[in-house]
Amino acid sequence: MDALNKLLQDLGISKVKLAKYLGVSRQMVYNYLTFEDINNWPKEKKALLFQLLEIDSSSFKGFDKIKVTTEYMLRIEKKLNNTSQKEENMTNNFDLSGITRDDKCLLSDIVYLLKEKLIDGSKAEKGTVQYIYYLLSSMENVPEIKYMLAYIAKTNGFIDPDEFLYNEDKQFIFEGILYSGLTLYNNGGASKSKVAESRKRFIREIELKKQEKIGRTQALNTIRIQALHELGYTDINKENATEVFEKIAEIESRKMCGIPEDKKK
Repeated sequence: MDALNKLLQDLGISKVKLAKYLGVSRQMVYNYLTFEDINNWPKEKKALLFQLLEIDSSSFKGFDKIKVTTEYMLRIEKKLNNTSQKEENMTNNFDLSGITRDDKCLLSDIVYLLKEKLIDGSKAEKGTVQYIYYLLSSMENVPEIKYMLAYIAKTNGFIDPDEFLYNEDKQFIFEGILYSGLTLYNNGGASKSKVAESRKRFIREIELKKQEKIGRTQALNTIRIQALHELGYTDINKENATEVFEKIAEIESRKMCGIPEDKKK
């Protein structure tokens, strides 16, 4: 299978794309590629692979005998794109206007990988997908998430280690610190007892943030109730939303300026 792996790499066929074409999970593709002989593959999957790679089974002499040319690569890519076109049916329920075809394919690949985890059905895999959602939701407020994703992409060989899409200085420092920390972790240099105090501080910080968030929510709710009361409304609706939000902003401004409520206009 080494020759097949090399051929797939030369053609730029990822495991995800091959899995889509064969109609199996990505893990199943990894399993297939561990077989010593292509004849150990399920017959229908072997036939699909040969169809993709334009191989005549009657005259097949080995994957290392296949000559990769530009024309050959384009033909293979066209077949894979036809498969991607079918995958777009899955995303028809989403508004994908405004993004390029390549971006649509990227989104389709991401959805495919997430779907695999959900199909697994385990609590851990479902939790992982939920964590990914939280990660995406937090990305704008926590720039280090982007630095971490770039670090992972670099360590797994997907991008060049000197690629910096964000703040280069901060990203450079973050990657150095993360590398040192993970090296310490992977080498067994950090026992549970040694990091227990750090984790306590970590938990205290999280609890403090939760309390601050609850406090802000309660304060905003109090201001919202006050705004409705001053305007003579009982709730916010389409007709009064703009007026209520303006009153909320006015009340917040009064509080920031220290104007007593009994002196408000």
